[in-house]
Amino acid sequence: MSKTILITGASTGFGRDTAETLARAGHTVFASMRDPQGKNRPHAEALRKQSIGVVELDVSNDTSVDQGVQEVLKRTKCIDVLVNNAGIGSAGVTEAFTPDQAKIVFDTNVVGVLRTARAVLPTMRDQHAGLIVNVGSVLGRVTFPFFGIYGASKFAVEALTDSFRYEVSQFGIDVVLVQPSAYPTPFYENVQQPADADRIAAYGTVGDIPSAIFKFFITKFQAPDAPNRHDVAEAIAKLVALPRGGRPPRTVVGAAFGSDTVNAQTAPVQANVVEMLGLGHLTKVT
Repeated sequence: MSKTILITGASTGFGRDTAETLARAGHTVFASMRDPQGKNRPHAEALRKQSIGVVELDVSNDTSVDQGVQEVLKRTKCIDVLVNNAGIGSAGVTEAFTPDQAKIVFDTNVVGVLRTARAVLPTMRDQHAGLIVNVGSVLGRVTFPFFGIYGASKFAVEALTDSFRYEVSQFGIDVVLVQPSAYPTPFYENVQQPADADRIAAYGTVGDIPSAIFKFFITKFQAPDAPNRHDVAEAIAKLVALPRGGRPPRTVVGAAFGSDTVNAQTAPVQANVVEMLGLGHLTKVT
């Protein structure tokens, strides 16, 4: 069955590929992005040529989110699926990031998810149906050195997703998480790096490690057996196609780095916590 789908951060990378994949599958897709008339105009035009709607939406701005969602609702009257893909990367010596830099990451990666969910959930509750797919990361389950701020934001998305899943289950709404590993996307081109050079210098050779990590990933992404970022779009498309209540809460995509093990070991603990609170009924979508 065709669904109306809104995807954030869809100008490039996972979001762009997911928009194109879902449109080919017959869904009505709206790809949202910042500045579609300016910086992202070429991306917007390319998407429109594929009969994909383009919506201006900045997940870090309350008004922009509300206006973007309302634009979709005016054109379609419903939103069946929200894919929260927009995000910002961050890598480097954690001490060398300023608090303001950390605020930008959390405002986009965490509060942005809250903003978009708040904007679409009233309609989904009225419909008594809907799906929210939050794009997290394996770094929301396991920690890489020098990815502390980014990882912290993705750990937060884990908690936010679980809480939403329980709270909206009685309205017929699924909330699930996709946890991608490292893939060749503009993430590495646009990643936030620490602003405090003096702090980096104080770490000596340890401060050089992030550059070595980037070189490792760039080399890996240029190899013949480089991971295919289309894996993420396919995983999201599969979740969209599954029946309500039958979707797995978490889907690891790519090299798991042990995040799949953490998922498996945490699931029964989390389920027991909810049962202990007398809220076991919230684990089933009705």
